[in-house]
Amino acid sequence: MTDRAVGVVRAGALTTVQDLGRAGHAHLGVPRSGALDPAALRLVNRLVGNPETAAVLETTVDGCAVRPRRAVTVAVGGAPCPVRVDGRPAAWGTAIRVAAGSVLDVGAAARGVRAYVAFGGGIAVEPVLGSRSTDLLSGLGPAPLVGETVLPLGPEPAARGAVEAPPWPGPPDELVLPIRFGPRDDWFTAAALRTLATRGYRVSPASNRIGLRLEGPPLERALTGELASEGMVLGAVQVPPDGRPMVFLADHPTTGGYPVVGVVREADLGAAAQAVPGTPVRFTPTR
Repeated sequence: MTDRAVGVVRAGALTTVQDLGRAGHAHLGVPRSGALDPAALRLVNRLVGNPETAAVLETTVDGCAVRPRRAVTVAVGGAPCPVRVDGRPAAWGTAIRVAAGSVLDVGAAARGVRAYVAFGGGIAVEPVLGSRSTDLLSGLGPAPLVGETVLPLGPEPAARGAVEAPPWPGPPDELVLPIRFGPRDDWFTAAALRTLATRGYRVSPASNRIGLRLEGPPLERALTGELASEGMVLGAVQVPPDGRPMVFLADHPTTGGYPVVGVVREADLGAAAQAVPGTPVRFTPTR
């Protein structure tokens, strides 16, 4: 194993390797996967001088801790959280240097859900179908981190460009999701569509990388029959038998048999990655 590597000291609740995903394989039953908050991934990569496509760590709620075998430039972004090196406070949201053998500890999210940890050179695990992302649904890519996992790193970038005033939007106090109705909105009553457009929901603790599950008023069906399985896209708002909508995220299945009442634009899904359980959610219909 090369010395350009980091060893896992504390894996956290769920820490995975993510890049921008493996688009273009839905016909094989393979979802895109990739970072749930791609803007945060792109920014931490820029901070350490990596291409925006480089693989990073995505932590969930309680962070992780790693020990580099050689000195490396690191940036932590996404959900605001305490950062420590060998127990001493270090900067969040900017590039820092971590010496060989030191422990970088990414703490629990102070707000939001997911932090992103970029290393100069990127995480250089073997790509699968063009991506290094962990896909929890299909099992492709590296397994979620466990203690003593060792991850190889690519060559350190020769230089880092200036990054001006990184735009950290922060986790939402209220998640507003523009939704375009269809393709199966005709499977729901007019009252159900009004409910979706006017009533409030909340993020469920059962949410994960597959989808944002919501608590709130159920949507009444106009049609009660079975729907043949059909293709699903990122941002699809699928409605299972209990009537509570679920917004599909990066690890979503590529087909499904429950009706999709509408679709949320990909550009609006980053905030969903940082919405903690209990966050109010509103859907706003668009054309």
